[in-house]
Amino acid sequence: MPNRSKLEKVAFAAAETEPAEDALKQLRGLYDGVEPEDADIIVALGGDGFMLETLHRHRDRDVAIYGMHRGSVGFLMNEYTVEDLGKKLAAASPVEVHPLVMQATTVDGKTVEARAINEVSLLRQTRQAAKISIKIDGVTRLEELICDGALVATPAGSTAYNLSAHGPIVPIGAGLLALTPISAFRPRRWRGALLPHTAHVQFDIHEADKRPVSAVADYTEVRDVTVVAIREDQSKTFTLLFDPEHNLEERILNEQFEP
Repeated sequence: MPNRSKLEKVAFAAAETEPAEDALKQLRGLYDGVEPEDADIIVALGGDGFMLETLHRHRDRDVAIYGMHRGSVGFLMNEYTVEDLGKKLAAASPVEVHPLVMQATTVDGKTVEARAINEVSLLRQTRQAAKISIKIDGVTRLEELICDGALVATPAGSTAYNLSAHGPIVPIGAGLLALTPISAFRPRRWRGALLPHTAHVQFDIHEADKRPVSAVADYTEVRDVTVVAIREDQSKTFTLLFDPEHNLEERILNEQFEP
């Protein structure tokens, strides 16, 4: 174990779980850090959900997040280790991701804007299937999708809900977004599309009073929507740090060859 040492401009944050809090106590016993608001790097201890929470919490600051896996799902996390943390942080490879920005209009005319690092998803609220039309850059590409919902995922989010909905894995840097239906009934054979990252996607909800739909951008849910517009926010960049031997590009590639 290393001797107790000072990590300049590094802060620690942990999910409210026993493994994460135990790891936080262990690291604070070995290293002196700073408060998160004074940090250039935040070491986030938990799972992918806590990584997203940390990114959102510090979205208005130029701070890099280095995740260590002490949760359930850890696709965005590095392996947990306590030794030579300063050297590991110095050697980590940065990956820049842009969030999606969602503008959702409700049946009462209210407009809500929110950002998503993983995906924006539309979900039916009742027993009846949703009916949704899809426009890409102002052109109607699908007149009516009858489904449980649909989502638009970033490359970083393509291995999350998108993958569970049988959407494609998108490598970081591919310049693409995944548009994926959720339990599509009609057209039955439509499996979604890969879109350029500059695309503007608009979902229009049919029969919104009879077939209500909610829109979710990571942690922000808007119920009873009628129109949902989604685009990549190029003005905002999040920086994640990964160990060179286990970076995000490699993990996405490996995921596509898992049996």
